[in-house]
Amino acid sequence: MRLILITLTALLLATVVGVGATWMTTTRGTEIGALTIGAWTARPRTGTADVDPYSRATIVRNGELPIGTGDGVAFTATADDKKKALDGRCDVIVSGVTPPARFWTLTLYDRKGHLVANSLQRYGFTSQEIVRQSDGSFEIRIASRSRAGNWLPTGGIERYALMLRLYDTPVGVATRTQRDAPMPSITTVGCS
Repeated sequence: MRLILITLTALLLATVVGVGATWMTTTRGTEIGALTIGAWTARPRTGTADVDPYSRATIVRNGELPIGTGDGVAFTATADDKKKALDGRCDVIVSGVTPPARFWTLTLYDRKGHLVANSLQRYGFTSQEIVRQSDGSFEIRIASRSRAGNWLPTGGIERYALMLRLYDTPVGVATRTQRDAPMPSITTVGCS
């Protein structure tokens, strides 16, 4: 009887730990196969048959459709270059250049993955509509109040995430460094 009780306790404990670990990785993500350059993180294998089971579970849980490996790669950022969480009440500047790509988009999402409501109904920029400087670099100001130039409104939300999708790009599984893929910097310049 004692052996049965110990076995059942061990099975219950293993089930709780297994379900808890799976829940944690599907809600908070995992670094398995992640590519991190500065504040940006991508999971280039999510659009392939080689995707790890935790990333697959996250995709199913979120209901997202990942970019196929032959089509491009998606980078996300939830903090600036100094690891400060992106706050919609602060002014944040995304500046520099992107890796080579036929087309790219930069989109603002809340932490649940929804577009952030704002009066302009502007949710992001594309490589074709961005105003650039003479050297090809760009600067996007992300803030709750109107700014000159490339301005992306936050609606004043507390936390948000940025997603930079690169289409038809050489960036992928073999990319490792900022030199391989020059990513734009993310800088918090002030909070109201």
